[in-house]
Formats: sequence, structure tokens, C-alpha cells
Amino acid sequence: MTSADPTAPAVLDPRADIVELTAAIVDIESVSGNEKALADAVELALKLHAPHLSVLRDGDTVIARTELGRAQRVVLAGHLDTVPVADNLPSRRRVREGREELVGRGTCDMKGGVAVFLALAVEASDPPVDLTWIFYDHEEVAAADNSLTRIAAEHPEHLRGDFAILGEPTSAGVEGGCKGTMKLEVTARGVAAHSARDWVGVNAVHRLAPVLERLAGYRARRAVIDGLEYRECLNAVAIDGGIAGNVIPDRAHATLNYRFAPDTSVEQAEAHVREVLAGLDVEIEVSDAAAGALPGLDSPAAQEFLAALGGDVPVAAKQGWTDVARFSALGTPAVNFGPGDPLLAHTDDEHVPTEDLRIALASLRRWLGLPGADATLAS
Repeated sequence: MTSADPTAPAVLDPRADIVELTAAIVDIESVSGNEKALADAVELALKLHAPHLSVLRDGDTVIARTELGRAQRVVLAGHLDTVPVADNLPSRRRVREGREELVGRGTCDMKGGVAVFLALAVEASDPPVDLTWIFYDHEEVAAADNSLTRIAAEHPEHLRGDFAILGEPTSAGVEGGCKGTMKLEVTARGVAAHSARDWVGVNAVHRLAPVLERLAGYRARRAVIDGLEYRECLNAVAIDGGIAGNVIPDRAHATLNYRFAPDTSVEQAEAHVREVLAGLDVEIEVSDAAAGALPGLDSPAAQEFLAALGGDVPVAAKQGWTDVARFSALGTPAVNFGPGDPLLAHTDDEHVPTEDLRIALASLRRWLGLPGADATLAS
């Protein structure tokens, strides 16, 4: 499934067994910033095997659309990039406790979802709704570098739809909405001095102690929205200060991360953190923030999707931040749905059960009325 010519795009066969297709996609290394080879392969596969789609390339993002004039349009999006490799490529199969797994960087987050979407893009030549497929780059880095940020600003029409499905790992269940995220920089100031004469200085590191005490005693809110529980989190994730072993530090810094429920705005989230740290002699600055997304499960398109998957498919809140928030900001309700356990994302032992791949593919086939919807466990 790869080309013998190292200068030519890798060749993917979207009609192959879904596990083989996933392995081939995983084996094209695409750490953030290095997505071109995989984007080339996806673009080529769509042009070769999906004549019913109009295919557009925007940087290392590939967008493919049906133009059938259907009453509804659904967007299915999956990111091509991964976090750095940790001696977990190429992919390999293993059987553990009677379950077959595909192991390797990106298998879970989220090349399994990309493989499922690519296979469906080729199969769904006459779907009941118009479809937009987006395979995008730079998701695993700063929000400003995410290609969906650029597309939303320059070509929001590419992202518009009545409903969106993001192929993030959910163990082939549905996770509604997502939490917001905020990074804050907390700085304490002091007075430098020789550590042998500390009484002439003021230790900035010690001035961070009340911040850590507040955070250690913090009790996070649990917000129930449309029946889904979002658990908020506020933590110090990094701390630094000092220049030498014999100098009282005149500056100390802590980075905080706040994950807040989607019924809270970015402005409300910042105000809450400032309230938690009120009265402390520190400086607080927000360095990055992104709003969450409400579940959106009450929209007609979402209800049709859930009904097609069946009543036994688990539905839960997404406890992290995902790009469903971008669609929500454009007025498009969105859910997370894909193979793989989200707790395995970014781990050295990242893997996806091959059964998850088959179930996710079969579920989406059922939703689109395609053959193979009942072949969930076929090998």
C-alpha cells in the first residue's frame, strides 16, 4: 500500500480491510508539521477512488465534498497529525487477553478515525445527506497553528453544515460537546539576595506557596448539561524559578490549566480563576484559551445519527477539548465519534482494538444506509 518510488506519494487503498488501511495510514509518519506525505496520500486516494467527490487541497488539509443538493449537509473531520513518535512505529498487531489490537503512534489519536472516514468517503457515492470530508493538519499543537483556525477565518463555508462528526477516539461511542480550556501564567515577584543572607531578600518561590495551597484545596464543579456530566479541573501543570543554588529567587512562575464546562464562557472562566486566587500577591495572565461546545444532541441531525447507531451505543460528555468547539462556534452542532480509547491518546503504548475499527465503520455505514453495516466483527 506504499509506493516503491520514495519521491512519489504513498498509495493508500481505501477499499482494503479497515485494519490494513489503518496500519498503512499509521505507518506514514505525520508528527505535527510533517503532515504533507499523508495529506498527499489521502488526496491521491480520494482522486483515484472517489470520482463522486470534489477534492480541494488547502495547505496540508484535504477537503472533499458531495454536491447532490440534499436537504442537509454533514461534516466529518479528522486530523492527520500525531504527537511525536516514541519508538512506536511502524505499527504492529498483537493479541492480548483474547483481543486483537493495532499498536503504534496515531492508532488511537486519531488515524483509526481517519481510516474509517477515508473508507466511507469512497463508499458513500449516493448518501442521504450531502457530506463534507475534512482531513486536516496541526491539531496537536497550538490552536493558532491548527488549520481549522485558518479555514474558519478564510473559508468558513468549508466547515458549515447542519451537523458535524469529529473522529476523535470514543471507543466507538458518542461523546457530546467538549470542555473549554485555558492556560494561565501566574508570576510571583521577590527581591534577589545571597542565600546566606536571606533576610535582605524576598523569596519569590515561597510566594507561590499560597497559590499551590489554594489549588490543592480546590473542589472542582461538576456540571450536568443535557444529561451529560462535565467534570471541571484546575491544576498547576508547571512551575519554575531561581537562577542559582546560592541566590534567593526574585521571580517564580507557575502555569495553570483550567478545563471548564461548556456552559461557561472564556470570560467567565478567567473571572473564576481570578476569584480562586483573589488576595494573593501574584500576577495572572491568560496565555491561551478556547471555549467549549455544548452537547448539541437535541438537533434533528444529531437525533437521526444517534437513532441510526442504535440505543445501545453509549453517550457521554467529552472530558477534553476537541475541534467540535470550532463547529459549535459556527453554529453547527457536533459530536465526537471514533475508534479507540481516549485514555490511550499520546501514550507510548498507544493502540486501538481492531474490533473498534470495525464497529465504528459499520455504525457509520448503517447511518448512511451503506452495505456492510452488520459486518461489525468480520475479519
